[in-house]
Amino acid sequence: MKGTIPVDTTILAEVTGSLSTVGYGLAAIGPGVGLGILFGKTIEGMARQPEMSGQLRTTMFIGLAFIEVLALLGIVTPFFLK
Repeated sequence: MKGTIPVDTTILAEVTGSLSTVGYGLAAIGPGVGLGILFGKTIEGMARQPEMSGQLRTTMFIGLAFIEVLALLGIVTPFFLK
């Protein structure tokens, strides 16, 4: 082959083991951000209207449950994808 340039292939990094830990790390970002927004906005709402504290707190705990379910799904999913 005239005119071709030889290419040296070098492996810079090798990934071994289970990538499910990386997947869970990425999956934990979403619920973490969601919890931060949820608590921040709830506290902001309580500061603006203290008489609504009870209703805001109840709604916050319902939202907390849904966000935590997402985090638990992130933990359980790698076990079923093998």
